[in-house]
Amino acid sequence: MPRPPALLGVLVLLMGILLPASGATAAPAATPLAVDPAETQGQQEGPAVVLVGTAGLRWDDVHTLSTPALWDLSRDASIGTVAARSIRSSACPADGWLAVSAGSRAGDLPGEGYGECRTLVTPLAGGAVPGWDSYEASAAEESYDPVLGLLGQTLDDAGVPATGFGPGAAIALADQQGQVVGDHLPVPADAAGLTDAVGTALETSRLVVVDAGTVRDTGRATIARRDSLLGIETEDDPAQDEASADEEPLEPAPTGEEPAGPDVISEPTRAEQVQPVDARVGAVLEAAHRADQEVVVLVVSLADSGTVARMQLAAALGPAPGGGEYRESLLASSSTRQDGMLQTTDVTPTLLHLLDLSDEVPLGALVGAPVRPVPAAESANARFTAVLDIDQHSLAVRPLTPTSYTLLIVVNLVFYAVVTLGLNARVMGATRRLVARLRPGRPARTEGLIRHPRAVLHGLRTAGVVVGSFPVATMLANLSPWWRAPSPGWALTGLVAGWMVAVSAVALLPRWRSPLLAPAAVVASATALVLLIDVMLGAPLQISAPLGVQPVVAGRFYGFNNTAFALFAASVLISAVAVADPLVRAGRRRLAGVLVGVIGAVATVVNGMPGLGSDFGGPPALVPAFAILALMAAGVRLSWWRVVGVLGGAAVVVISFAVIDWLRPAAERTHLGRFVETVLDGGVWGVVSRKLAQNLANLGGTWLTLLAIAGIALVVLVLVRPLRFAASAPDGGPFGWLSSGAPLTSLGTEAPMLRPGVIALAIALGIGFAVNDSGIVIPALGVSIAVPLLVTICASWLLEMRARRTEPVGAADPA
Repeated sequence: MPRPPALLGVLVLLMGILLPASGATAAPAATPLAVDPAETQGQQEGPAVVLVGTAGLRWDDVHTLSTPALWDLSRDASIGTVAARSIRSSACPADGWLAVSAGSRAGDLPGEGYGECRTLVTPLAGGAVPGWDSYEASAAEESYDPVLGLLGQTLDDAGVPATGFGPGAAIALADQQGQVVGDHLPVPADAAGLTDAVGTALETSRLVVVDAGTVRDTGRATIARRDSLLGIETEDDPAQDEASADEEPLEPAPTGEEPAGPDVISEPTRAEQVQPVDARVGAVLEAAHRADQEVVVLVVSLADSGTVARMQLAAALGPAPGGGEYRESLLASSSTRQDGMLQTTDVTPTLLHLLDLSDEVPLGALVGAPVRPVPAAESANARFTAVLDIDQHSLAVRPLTPTSYTLLIVVNLVFYAVVTLGLNARVMGATRRLVARLRPGRPARTEGLIRHPRAVLHGLRTAGVVVGSFPVATMLANLSPWWRAPSPGWALTGLVAGWMVAVSAVALLPRWRSPLLAPAAVVASATALVLLIDVMLGAPLQISAPLGVQPVVAGRFYGFNNTAFALFAASVLISAVAVADPLVRAGRRRLAGVLVGVIGAVATVVNGMPGLGSDFGGPPALVPAFAILALMAAGVRLSWWRVVGVLGGAAVVVISFAVIDWLRPAAERTHLGRFVETVLDGGVWGVVSRKLAQNLANLGGTWLTLLAIAGIALVVLVLVRPLRFAASAPDGGPFGWLSSGAPLTSLGTEAPMLRPGVIALAIALGIGFAVNDSGIVIPALGVSIAVPLLVTICASWLLEMRARRTEPVGAADPA
């Protein structure tokens, strides 16, 4: 038996002979196994991407000395504002990070009190994201159908390495089970440590997400989360959130120790919260600058700082999706089509596009679009002023919006009451007798009106024109920067009044007094034309207008919203009536029908075409209304099969618009194309049920909605019935003192297209009510412009009737 030293020598000899040969053949095959797959994936083509997320940070928080990193970023980067709206009127920090996770609207369950947001908590090593079960429960309650964990799951499936810092990053990088994908680390306490940590992460990760902290309004600090996933129960502390990126529950004070001073909680000021966020942003930018590769840095505030929604901060540096560079420009996306405006749901498509993972996501899962740079002023100060202006405009119009709607509805109600009751001869006679009883010897003011019917009619015509011009005046007011004035409310009031006077003056020019429909046609045409041009230019007049779209709502940024559609439908139909009426009276019905059809086709294309109006609910209302109006103008008798054909044609038009949009690239689609994708994916019921629920909710919603319902009821019950009775009376009935005894039915002879126009208007507003989620708002706003203009037409006709008759004015006593 050989001795151990001898045996050892034999083994060494054999190894020396065999290893070189085996290494020459086996080493190449084994090389790939010797390299960490994450390292090779981290070196894929394309830049690394860093998302710095925060909450409650706005551009008005940025100043030269107090926030140097953000100030320098505003000089060099592409900058913009973010509508952080999620599932509620204001977004909590968790809502913003969940929007990044899902690529669509999502949120935490509502807090225990009004406006309360829960504190984000860093997950334990290898654990799930705290509160993930609450996020899933919230998603199940809402009808937006978000896919929580979409971003993290896509990264995991594609093998793209990622690193996250802080609790918000854990939410963004979680997979669909709530487990954090990639590496997750706490945010270092100092800026230098964060720079080193991010630099190290960029060496191995394609995506780095950093939670830079949260800024909260006074009295709106986040509250601690009670959740089984935490393993502990924490106490509420309104001073909990001090812009800490690594937000943990406060530890209880040691037992037996009393507070040194008064038991008063002192919250940090806004500036004190912003400064550490600025330091973290500067640290990340420094790490990106030191990296030996291209790095795209996105800095986005994903949530509001309290219960009042504001436009948040966004900036980007580095290569942009699809070419170009994030540098010295404004940000935009096809989801808003407004320079300088983004949505939180645009962040995820941007990240996926930069990482070349857009094709890995199911179609229809993302509702936003990649953020791109757009040309802007060369001056950094001008760009900074532009983003400040967006938020200032949005903030200034907010308290004025309900006032504007209220004024429009109340003025209309008063106007209806004056027409139907105040000018009713029976009511006037009763008023005269009541005054005689209460104040003997004092004549009633109604007697003065009776003696001057022409003055009353002139006043009615003028009042109808002025009231009808209010909506277009509110949009034209946005041509001037009224929100920059020391008193924005008064500035807006003056501008609206000025535009109302201008439009009314044109409508009431002497040359228009002869044609019956001219004054109403001028106001209607002006409204339709302003809306049409505005939509074709990207809707700049509707953005933050009193009756327009509000960016912080994040519902629609371009095209026709429901308010604009209601005003457009009513005004363009009245304009078509004015165009066709003289042709019908001249016996040229076929030409009248053709012109109405052309006007309807143009209106429908502008309203429904993707990239223009992009209105899904508009064409189903406009096509039947204009088709019926054109047939009646042409003298074609309506039948059931013609009506069915018209409705079928409307459906074909709507489907065509949606399919055309769906055929475009996914990043360029509007909600029309996304709806087709939703139908193909079998999710149509969720969309339909959400719109039905919203429509029904509007019936018993705010007091503005109740005012609108009351207005329509007043029109139908108070205005229509007396006018129908008066129209059937051979002598004008209770309004005969205004018509000099002429029957009101003769108005149909003088303006034969008026009755078809009213029918078409009822069709458009009725279908609009049924298919749009604004519900009762559409007919209410349509009536608010249509009825005053119809009263104007009636007053003009009555003036013509009085001019034709020879009876002395005021001879008849309405009593």
